[in-house]
Amino acid sequence: MKVHLRQIPQGGTLHLEGEEDPVPLGLEEAGATPIGPLEYSLDVGLSDGGLFATGRISQGVRMTCVSCLEPFEREIVIDPYATQVELEGSELVDLTTEVREDIHLLLPAHPRCDQGGEKTCPAHFPAGARTAPLPMEKAARPAIWEALDQLKTPPSDGSP
Repeated sequence: MKVHLRQIPQGGTLHLEGEEDPVPLGLEEAGATPIGPLEYSLDVGLSDGGLFATGRISQGVRMTCVSCLEPFEREIVIDPYATQVELEGSELVDLTTEVREDIHLLLPAHPRCDQGGEKTCPAHFPAGARTAPLPMEKAARPAIWEALDQLKTPPSDGSP
């Protein structure tokens, strides 16, 4: 997503709206596959030696649920979107890196198809199954430590 500085009106903003190829976003690295183009609607302007962009960005993605292992689709939307880029003397400023980082930050590390509450995950776990390990219950603790307690206590038969 490139912005030509000379197109921005002096003291004003330039409205940019359109679609871009999502390949440079590198979504596959984060376990997501882009669906369709990156859509944007941004107002860009110049201030204090930098370029600012505000507006809306959205990208459809396909991910795999960590529970049921089924693919599902989500729309990653950043609204409002805002970024500031320092100018380095070039007349052309590329916002791809900033957009890529912001979209990657919104991708879940452990995607679930029921995230957001629109649907129920079809994965079924047996009744009573625990999804997270719990501390050992007090009743189990003595049996587990009994073998180690034997190591601390010298044998009663006098052998070393």
